[in-house]
Amino acid sequence: MKTAAVFLIDDFEETEALTTVDILRRGKVEVTTVSLTGNIEVRGKHNIIVKADELFDAAIKREFDMLIIPGGTTDHAQHRGLINLVQEYNAQGKPIAAICAAPAVLGAAGIIKGKKAVCYPGMEFYLEGAFIGENNIEIDGNIITAKGPAITPFFALKLLEILRGGLIAEEVAQGFLSPLIK
Repeated sequence: MKTAAVFLIDDFEETEALTTVDILRRGKVEVTTVSLTGNIEVRGKHNIIVKADELFDAAIKREFDMLIIPGGTTDHAQHRGLINLVQEYNAQGKPIAAICAAPAVLGAAGIIKGKKAVCYPGMEFYLEGAFIGENNIEIDGNIITAKGPAITPFFALKLLEILRGGLIAEEVAQGFLSPLIK
């Protein structure tokens, strides 16, 4: 079974995190929500409290097939452990996905230089050295980025396609009443 970690920090964008978890789980991806706060409960940007599956220190002892960072805040980019993990996964060529403000983590990790990427409009300065793409979702090698909340279902379906293939992604998209972005 394919696995993914979704990293939560206070003020995360609930739509980006929870819709992604939902769609991936519909596609039979084992998703672990990981708290970066030191507390199992994490408060979203709109005061929705989410109980994470694991704390960061426990989660990093396992290997995942993909790392996913929802936006809402750039605070993820201040978490040294996450930065190290992103650098490690990037060195292995494993998929790393970030949406909205979260591509700031990729900039802080120094792994976005020379890559095509997108983020929430107006935050492109966090993508130092990147080529700013024009699409809502950009994939460059193992790096997947997306612009923001309204793009989340398409972002999540693209991640599912990467992890489980086009047929599974298409099945989930049909059940979700959403087209796949080609």
